[in-house]
Amino acid sequence: MKTDSQMLIDNKWIDSLSGETIEVYNPANEEFIGFVPKGGAEDAKKALEAAQYAFKSWSELPVSKRSGLLHKSADLTRQNQEEISRLLTMEQGKPLSQARGEVKSAADSIDYFAEEGMRIRGEIIPTDKASQRSFIIKQPLGVIVAIAPTNYPVSLMAWKVAPALVAGCTVVCKSSSETPLATAIFMQCFVDAGIPSGVLNYITGPGSTLGRELVSNSITRKITITGGTEIGKEVMRMAADGIKRLTLELGGQCPMIVCADADIEASAKGACYRGFRNTGQVCNSINRIYVERKVHEEFLNKVIDNTRKLSIGDGLKNPDIDLGPLLNEEARQRVIRHIHDAVDKGGKVVFGGKIPEGFDKGFFFEPTVIANANHNMIVMREETFGPVIPIMVIDSIGEAIELANDTTSGLVAYIYTKDMKTATLVSESLEFGTVGINNVSGGEHPYPYGGWKQSGFGLELSNYGVEEFLAVKHIRLDIGY
Repeated sequence: MKTDSQMLIDNKWIDSLSGETIEVYNPANEEFIGFVPKGGAEDAKKALEAAQYAFKSWSELPVSKRSGLLHKSADLTRQNQEEISRLLTMEQGKPLSQARGEVKSAADSIDYFAEEGMRIRGEIIPTDKASQRSFIIKQPLGVIVAIAPTNYPVSLMAWKVAPALVAGCTVVCKSSSETPLATAIFMQCFVDAGIPSGVLNYITGPGSTLGRELVSNSITRKITITGGTEIGKEVMRMAADGIKRLTLELGGQCPMIVCADADIEASAKGACYRGFRNTGQVCNSINRIYVERKVHEEFLNKVIDNTRKLSIGDGLKNPDIDLGPLLNEEARQRVIRHIHDAVDKGGKVVFGGKIPEGFDKGFFFEPTVIANANHNMIVMREETFGPVIPIMVIDSIGEAIELANDTTSGLVAYIYTKDMKTATLVSESLEFGTVGINNVSGGEHPYPYGGWKQSGFGLELSNYGVEEFLAVKHIRLDIGY
């Protein structure tokens, strides 16, 4: 399997101007698997200029033609699913079965947005003069910079690229330097589908140079990024001089509330699925759980039982395991620090809490359940981004709402209850962009996905995701009588 990659600029795969490269390693065994170019500011300028040149012809292409090319790209993504998935597991660590699911989801996203582009609508607004007409049209913004994170590099890139392209924008993409290989093959699917030169570009390199140029360059009209909150703040600062549009999907720190009348079996399964999925490296992962005292012991025991059933290992050798490694040693040390802090402040590790036995290589860590949690703990205040579920007892739903909202983040919240009044009032009180009631579903194509507070702004997915790449124009016409 080809693991090394180049940068895609103007439909040509090329090396960086400096000739320097970045090595990529497998987090399951710490072995070298390939390299990508270490692009810099001049490479970024080259990609942006290619996108700028291609914008006029691409934006003028009928949306039906753009939609057709996206459908072909989705088909080719499915045809190359196994190669993309295997690379994804090798560089990111998630089990192969989950990597296949991510690639399938990426293809489905492209198909969804290909159809959504056909539903872009304008308006004709009545005026107060018989001789005048007011038309509202929507036009593509221009050159877009799309930056995807390490945890879902392929699917989250699809969330950005597909709506931008169908809206008529051209795009320069950047992946994390730790997970760039699968995305390169994904980009090739668009090229093979017939996307014209310069419309879609893919470059790799450090954020401090290449990324800074992408964000601050005057060619860029909008930046769409999924990443940490501090990265989002820095992007805002760099984009400020150019008054550039932004879509920021940032950190989560997502709460789950379990009411006394909840289905405890279902809520415990949901907690383990969404808390430990992708080894906890998910923006909408359940980071903290508030359980009413009456059902706390039953819920805790069922969470422990479900956690005990989870398997850990190399997801390439064992495609159907539940948990792979964390991305790197820094991520694992952050998990360990959060657990130690929780224990120091009265928490009790009731399952996991250590590196699993027999894993001398790789950045593995046991799924961990912490009882006796309180709001003084870092794990309850900051996003751990690892396989840790802290559980706190609460005495009222009002207390749970107050604690859940006591955060600077506001991406997703979850609640389990059988009472529709409680479900309605609590979901309306929670300060989060998405609220799941009796389910822990993630972002899905037909529904808007975005954060409140410091979890960012702007929306991805749904028709709103396409609107993010369109500018509204009012045309006032006097027909002269």
